[in-house]
Amino acid sequence: MTGFEAVHLKEHGIPASPERAHTAWADFLRNQADALLACDFFEARTLTGARLYVVAVIEHATRRIRILGATAHPTGAWVTQLARNLVMDLEDSGSMAGFLIHDRDTKFTAAFDAVLADAGLQIIKTGIRIPRMNSIMERWIQTCRHELLDRTLIWNRRHLLRALREFETFYNGHRPHRTLHQAAPLRPLPQPSAIRAGIAPLNIRRHDRLGDILREYQHAAW
Repeated sequence: MTGFEAVHLKEHGIPASPERAHTAWADFLRNQADALLACDFFEARTLTGARLYVVAVIEHATRRIRILGATAHPTGAWVTQLARNLVMDLEDSGSMAGFLIHDRDTKFTAAFDAVLADAGLQIIKTGIRIPRMNSIMERWIQTCRHELLDRTLIWNRRHLLRALREFETFYNGHRPHRTLHQAAPLRPLPQPSAIRAGIAPLNIRRHDRLGDILREYQHAAW
């Protein structure tokens, strides 16, 4: 029995079997990683102090991030449209996701969950004030703040979305991940060369994004 199943039974007044109730939430996340998505809202501020709400989704297994959108007014209709966009993107990429984790924020409306449920995604809501149940998504938000938002002066929604799209491309295609053994979500590491002459000398070029905030390093063609 997974941690989610235990919570589900409890919500319906059914006690979990004693010998199976010890299954940890971490075990569920680890065992179902290939089928898990996580989603969350986070805030960004403009130079004028305006508050913008961003929605992002991450794949647990690959760590691929998707920026769904940003707005000053996250209405139910807007959030529902983001769900439709996500479903289409997952279908286009051939995703095998079966679960989506999000917290109990009221901005995640019943219509949002219904669109995803119709597409075969089972919604898992985290416990109240237990952010560690969505730790991978929370960790990415910290990364986004530390590597981008804390170093960028955001003018408006359009500028925020441009910066986030650049970071999404950088994060998915270039930024190495310890969990992925230094590969990027959409860029696996090349096979090591058995020929020593094939790895020396190295000609490395740097490519800057967002005015030198993000830096990419690549082998240059001779």
